[in-house]
Amino acid sequence: MQTVAKRSREIFQSGFACAESVLTAISEHKGIESELIPRIATGFCGGTARTSGPCGALSGGVIALNMLYGRDSSDDSRSKELNYDLVARFVREFERRFGSRNCTDLTGCDLGTEEGRAKFEEEKLIEKCYDITEDATGIVVDLIQEADALLA
Repeated sequence: MQTVAKRSREIFQSGFACAESVLTAISEHKGIESELIPRIATGFCGGTARTSGPCGALSGGVIALNMLYGRDSSDDSRSKELNYDLVARFVREFERRFGSRNCTDLTGCDLGTEEGRAKFEEEKLIEKCYDITEDATGIVVDLIQEADALLA
């Protein structure tokens, strides 16, 4: 499933951002088309619209897992529990691999400031974001494989 992870990097490098790239690659992988993809992920990019929030790759992965395993009705506790388990595992693995969930911690700069954006550009920190996005997508793909096997 490395091809799905690499695809997220390609999408990111084409001009989309982290959350959009994870969601789009997973959507393509699962054959899901919607005019809402990638737009539902846009505001999560750059640490939730440059507010020093969660990494967009993390948010994009959560959105992708919700898209695939979220519930359709309020009384669907089985889907809710599966979704919560997958999302919690994703968040824990993301934090284990990268040391933080937070965009500012991961990049070492505050994208909400001109100084932070300048540092991001000057130090070519986008390369780090490409790596994180690709790796986060790989984690999501592994979880999807496990969940699909469980549901089969």
